Amino acid sequence: MAVENEKARQIRETTGLKPTHFADLIRVAQVIFDPGGGVSGRNLEVDWENFDIPNSVSNNLRLLGEKYYRESPHVPIEIVWEQLTAETRSWMIENKDILWQYEELFPALDED
Repeated sequence: MAVENEKARQIRETTGLKPTHFADLIRVAQVIFDPGGGVSGRNLEVDWENFDIPNSVSNNLRLLGEKYYRESPHVPIEIVWEQLTAETRSWMIENKDILWQYEELFPALDED
């Protein structure tokens, strides 16, 4: 466990990312996986490039969203980091302060 905590600390120090940024990223990934918010019959096709998310990044996040669909967004950062491609990591660092805005564009998974 100490190794994981050290790894998380190194990621935070190197990137400037905080645990809240990773939780926001998981929420974005969940939205990319299911932009309809799990509502039956609501199938939205979204061109994520229109939201400044490159296809390779949205594909990586879609996989992450599928894995953590309807799960708590508070996944340990070292586990999330390992699942991100280099391009997704760079995109996340560049957009860390606006990640929360993406989830606001679509209905939350836990809201009625």
